[in-house]
Amino acid sequence: MMRALVIGDSGGIGAAVATALGARGVAVTGLSRSRDGFDITDPVSVEATLAALEGPFDLIFVASGALVVTQEGPEKSLREVSAEEMAAQFAVNTIGPALVLRHAAKLLPRKERGVFAALSARVGSIGDNRAGGWYSYRASKAALNQVIHTGAIELARSHNQSICVALHPGTVETAFTANYPAHKKHSAEKAAERLLGVLEELTPAESGGFYDYAGVPVPW
Repeated sequence: MMRALVIGDSGGIGAAVATALGARGVAVTGLSRSRDGFDITDPVSVEATLAALEGPFDLIFVASGALVVTQEGPEKSLREVSAEEMAAQFAVNTIGPALVLRHAAKLLPRKERGVFAALSARVGSIGDNRAGGWYSYRASKAALNQVIHTGAIELARSHNQSICVALHPGTVETAFTANYPAHKKHSAEKAAERLLGVLEELTPAESGGFYDYAGVPVPW
């Protein structure tokens, strides 16, 4: 039986991914802050919890993330940038997934196909940025993309069948996007099915990439 580890499985997309995997007969291990006290921003929590897990997992899916932490909304201008918000964004969106990725070599299969995927966002793309604003969120997701790309290079040296990617799920109907009604949204369930479909089609040659929910590469 295939096994998956879903980080943030109590959130909208994470819960939908865990449910979709379970429906496919995958044994799912979920970790969340609300249920398990797993704090992706706390290095001690991440180290203690992941070091105690028994692999291998065929899939590690990091669904944790935050659009805002200390403010009411993303910054619309440089005047709204604060060190506190930017640091908090990086803690959740960049450092947390990087701390999980540290354990990928131990938790993924060494000789067989194994996938590490983290939710990124198209607004983290530098090449696709035409609107500006959202400084902290954009920067933290751009940094996450670099972590994923760099981690994929290292992971391939010891796990040549590994796939390590960043994913853009689209705008999903969750609490995360509740205050942004103008965006065209799709359900968490549809996003989960699309993302898992993308992961099923990827090969080790495509490891290190950034893909949207249709499997189309997103510019860095």
